[in-house]
Amino acid sequence: MMDFEAARTKMVDNQIRTTDVTSHSVLQAFLSVPREEFVPQKLKALAYIDADLEIGAGRYLMEASPLAKLLQLAQITKDDLVLEIGCGTGYVSALLSQLAGSVVSVEADEALAGQAMEKLSSLGYDNVAVVAGAMERGCPAEAPFDIIFVNGAIEDVPEALVEQLRDGGRLVAVVGYGNAAQAKRLIREQDAVSASDHFNA
Repeated sequence: MMDFEAARTKMVDNQIRTTDVTSHSVLQAFLSVPREEFVPQKLKALAYIDADLEIGAGRYLMEASPLAKLLQLAQITKDDLVLEIGCGTGYVSALLSQLAGSVVSVEADEALAGQAMEKLSSLGYDNVAVVAGAMERGCPAEAPFDIIFVNGAIEDVPEALVEQLRDGGRLVAVVGYGNAAQAKRLIREQDAVSASDHFNA
């Protein structure tokens, strides 16, 4: 039987701490969320390897290091209402639930959304609501959000998402594909949006 707890600690020490992730809350979230619960049965033994994992519907669970750097970039606090775009199996939603006050997660694939909702509630992550719907549309009914976290790479940031940020709110996403993909943070101030590039993803 694999010792998932040891694997989790090793992932944090070897994959995350070594890549300039110093945020205590982010490190704690990665130590506490059982990544193996959010991957298909046949991949459980690989849950902690340093790679993206396919979770079905052509979607992937991002490898730990860039994911941790993105979460650190978002600077999430317990006062924040977070919108996650692309729930997948719910792993990132669970991490966000440890960092934020509450999380709304949008997932286009209804089967994945249902699976994520069941998994999150069975593990007690009860400050996350999963909504099935078009990801580029966000969740206007619950807006405005303090943080919008895009789980996965996108070509460009949909205007509809930027409009759902509250004043001073932040959006974090990987924009572009392959070697040209950049981690970006957008900050909305009144009606202006400033964007900054942070690292190659």
